[in-house]
Amino acid sequence: MFDKLRNLWRANETVRGKEERPHNLFEAVAVYVAASADDDQDRMDEATGWVSPEALSFGISELACRAVIALARERDESPTDVARTLLGLPAA
Repeated sequence: MFDKLRNLWRANETVRGKEERPHNLFEAVAVYVAASADDDQDRMDEATGWVSPEALSFGISELACRAVIALARERDESPTDVARTLLGLPAA
């Protein structure tokens, strides 16, 4: 019985002793964009600390491209039409 308790204690120490894993670029972008949509400035600030501003900018562009492509396929429209619609611009 004591061996089981000792092993459990060691397992808990191991979990507590581990450092939190670093956030990757796309994780930071997902949190930042979702927080922006929710108008959550604290969460946006947190995500900006995870990666460099340049990397965050690149990731946001990549997410925007992927979102427009996905919506275009779903709507059976061109990416240009979808992007213009999302931005509230008149059809080209």
